[in-house]
Amino acid sequence: QVQLEESGGGLVQAGGSLRLSCRASGNKIIFTVTSMAWYRQAPGKLRELVATISPYSSANYADFAQGRFTISRENAETTVYLQMNSLKPEDTAVYYCNSDSPPRYSWGQGTQVTVSS
Repeated sequence: QVQLEESGGGLVQAGGSLRLSCRASGNKIIFTVTSMAWYRQAPGKLRELVATISPYSSANYADFAQGRFTISRENAETTVYLQMNSLKPEDTAVYYCNSDSPPRYSWGQGTQVTVSS
């Protein structure tokens, strides 16, 4: 089993940057062969996909993230990152990581990102 812990969120002004981290513990072998993803959930909205990354670091992005966000992973550290640049107020949400498709791991607590205008 894999446990996920997100960190790196905070309050930032529009145009600023944040780097989110997601550390996986437990069965590290599973992590290294799992395509991972970042998701976000804004108040009153459904959780949505932000970006995905394959075990070999092939990445894909939602339209809103393309060109501003970069997903990466360090398998040796069982960590997935999300570098977010040019942040907008509409990026305000709780950000989570998990596998990019079922079966998913138990969701972590997420990390709050708040972008002020």
